[in-house]
Amino acid sequence: MSGLIALLDDVAAIAKVAAASIDDVIGQASKAGAKAAGAVIDDAAVTPKYVHGFAASRELPIIWRITKGSLRNKLVFLLPAGLVLSEFAPWAISPLLMLGGCYLCFEGAEKVAHVVGLSHGHEDHPGKAEQMDNPAALEEKKAQGAIKTDFILSAEIMTIALSQIPESNFWLEAAVLATVAVMITVAVYGSVALIVKMDDLGLAMANRGRLGLTQAFGRGLVKAMPGFLKLLTIVGTMAMLWVGGSIIIHGLKEMGFGMIGDWIHVAAVAVAQIVPASIQGATQWLATATMDGVFGLALGLLLIPIGEKIITPVWRAIFSRKVTAV
Repeated sequence: MSGLIALLDDVAAIAKVAAASIDDVIGQASKAGAKAAGAVIDDAAVTPKYVHGFAASRELPIIWRITKGSLRNKLVFLLPAGLVLSEFAPWAISPLLMLGGCYLCFEGAEKVAHVVGLSHGHEDHPGKAEQMDNPAALEEKKAQGAIKTDFILSAEIMTIALSQIPESNFWLEAAVLATVAVMITVAVYGSVALIVKMDDLGLAMANRGRLGLTQAFGRGLVKAMPGFLKLLTIVGTMAMLWVGGSIIIHGLKEMGFGMIGDWIHVAAVAVAQIVPASIQGATQWLATATMDGVFGLALGLLLIPIGEKIITPVWRAIFSRKVTAV
């Protein structure tokens, strides 16, 4: 009997350790995921365009296919690569993070430049005028394009998450990264599924609602969706510039070039002193984020010629050759 009690005590102790480990994983995953906000919001803002123009019945299957591709990107390719980096080349994480920050700045600045007419963005590519003659082939191409775009954003998300995980053992890092991958993918593509079907829901309420209030709400929902998608794009762009700029500034500080970060900190503190003490913390954060975003925009504008004239043509040439070979 005493042996059974001792065994139960051991089981209880193991259960407590396991529960604490799960709490650690979820807590660290939540913090790491929050740091990747810019890439996450942009992912949610970008994805709905890949189902634009398809029949309503094909929207959810396309999103589900992209979701599976996103999970494969994160869990099969990026998670092992991140763990290898963390184990054998931790010095490479910061440079890769800064490279991803440059990408976020470039993408955000390109969207701003496109709005004001200074850049064609990604809309001047050879496949722009493709027709719907073969919907199945077009669906395949759109899904593959979305998964490739997701790979870039997922790489940034996973690198940011990896940089935020406190030094720990291999398996805890793997569990945290896997949790981040699943949580973010479900959040992004679950939100995308809701967004793309929201106008269908509004249309159904407007046409089939029994109450006038229901019908009016449905019509309002349909009218509001284009504006909501535009707002989501704006928020995503701002988040990209903020996160990208802050990554570069933090990376420069680690490399011994902390002057920009120090100047932003001093300026943000000065701005916070103007407002009442109760909101000084929030004001300082907002001022810091704003200046990080302005820096990200400036850097992104400088990177646009390099991205459009060198990197993008090379990228398209490589992938067009692969497609031709297939």
